[in-house]
Amino acid sequence: VQLQASGGGLVQPGGSLRLSCAASGSIASANVVGWRRQAPGKQRELVAVIMSGSGTNYAESVKGRFTISRDNAKNTVYLQMNSLEPEDTAVYLCYAMFPMPGSIYWGQGTLVTVSS
Repeated sequence: VQLQASGGGLVQPGGSLRLSCAASGSIASANVVGWRRQAPGKQRELVAVIMSGSGTNYAESVKGRFTISRDNAKNTVYLQMNSLEPEDTAVYLCYAMFPMPGSIYWGQGTLVTVSS
């Protein structure tokens, strides 16, 4: 499975962006699909995940501002980001984890820059 992330860009503080992660194959059987981000000089961190049963989990820093969703019919995962802050500036990477051990696939990342 190949993942293609898109939707990043430059946005002012308080603005919104929607990231998309399109998979080349089915993600319906994925246990977990989600987003992580990596800012310059910082470790990669969890942003949001959505499980196969549609349960979600968010980093504390984005709760109430970001929403993750998945469309299995389109093999796509979305991250709606509202009320963006400069601290959200990072490369956002999507990934999908399948039941077979070691089956985790990463997209190439999309850059989000929040700046006035």
